[in-house]
Amino acid sequence: MVEEQRQRVEQEMTKLVNELDMQYLRKMQADMHRCAAACCDNRESSLERVQKCVENCSEPLNWAQNYVQEELGALQNKLQRCVMNCNDDVRVQLGVNPSDSEVDKFTKIFEKCATGCVDSQVKFIPSLLRKMKNDLSNRTGS
Repeated sequence: MVEEQRQRVEQEMTKLVNELDMQYLRKMQADMHRCAAACCDNRESSLERVQKCVENCSEPLNWAQNYVQEELGALQNKLQRCVMNCNDDVRVQLGVNPSDSEVDKFTKIFEKCATGCVDSQVKFIPSLLRKMKNDLSNRTGS
């Protein structure tokens, strides 16, 4: 059950990243390479100027990739905190030396709670995607 929920979150996050990649990141990467190639084509610039030019070309993509990682990390942290709360709540109720039937009962309670955590975060993904698209669009002008 827990593995199914992990896969569900992973699939949703992969869909989010793929959509952002297709709509924003890939174009930014292509733009970065074209820009860097133009830097390298300039035969009159010094080595230092060409390197600085190439660095400047990569800044928008680096920002966007870091931004996406931070947002996904925040989502994962929220999910982990929620699941940890489920675990803590069950441990408090479980007590010392629980019987097998108590362990089974509280395992089910934990799984239900953890599934609720996943449900709430998966529901949040479409609004997170809209926010991220808006932020990327505002930053990139796309």
